[in-house]
Amino acid sequence: MRTMKDPAPSRLEYRMKRLMLRPSMRPFRRYGMPVIALATLAGLWAFDEGRREGALAFVAELRNEIGERPELVVRMMTVEGASPALAASIREALSIEFPVSPFNLRLAELREKVETLDAVAHASLQVRSKGVLVVAVDERVPVAVWRSGGGLELLDKTGYRVATVPSRVSRPDLPLVAGLGADAAIPEALQLYGVARPIRDRLRGFIRVGERRWDVVLDRGQTIKLPEMQAVTAFEKVVELDVAQDLLERDISVVDFRNSQRPVLRLGQTAIGTFHDG
Repeated sequence: MRTMKDPAPSRLEYRMKRLMLRPSMRPFRRYGMPVIALATLAGLWAFDEGRREGALAFVAELRNEIGERPELVVRMMTVEGASPALAASIREALSIEFPVSPFNLRLAELREKVETLDAVAHASLQVRSKGVLVVAVDERVPVAVWRSGGGLELLDKTGYRVATVPSRVSRPDLPLVAGLGADAAIPEALQLYGVARPIRDRLRGFIRVGERRWDVVLDRGQTIKLPEMQAVTAFEKVVELDVAQDLLERDISVVDFRNSQRPVLRLGQTAIGTFHDG
């Protein structure tokens, strides 16, 4: 005798139906289920290797056709925010042959190339209307000349290398710093340079000593030794003494302010000879 099937739904089927009837499941029934169905069909279609290769070839052909449209072709490049010398270096570094399809320009890679140049702090690239590739850069501005073991380097306000110069006379408008670690103390050197305004015509440069403190070098062989801490304050006192009493106009070879509470003056050879003769 054949067993009759129970028309009542199973417990699992009943729970699934109850779940799907909940108000919170309405978005899933309306959007989720169709998306899943389409994704399944797309997966089955893409599983066929021949269809997949055909689709990729179609996309590549369409991409080339779009990229070669006259209104989309990139025909020239402009550089914004750079000096003429830096702009020339950027063009040389990128070496782009125009015209070129925008799809063949990997802007992220090109930006990295531009930012490898020492004189570039930041760069951004964008293809604008009329087929123009715009390279916008923040150029590092040199503020000091650093005499190091490798020659003369231009440094920006953070001590970062900008470029190399052949001689000091190439940038006489910038202060000269020297010594190991001078590049790491450029902000303080710039403060000292500001304080030196009244005696700037005699200033020769700033020497970093032991990567800890500064010597200020003037013409006529004079040196001002500054302390490790509060060097700017100590230098201000020396300049004030010179303005008030012509301290640096005297025959003094060294003004030692390493201990600002007990400064020491070292006489020049002429003054020493006069002292002994007397």
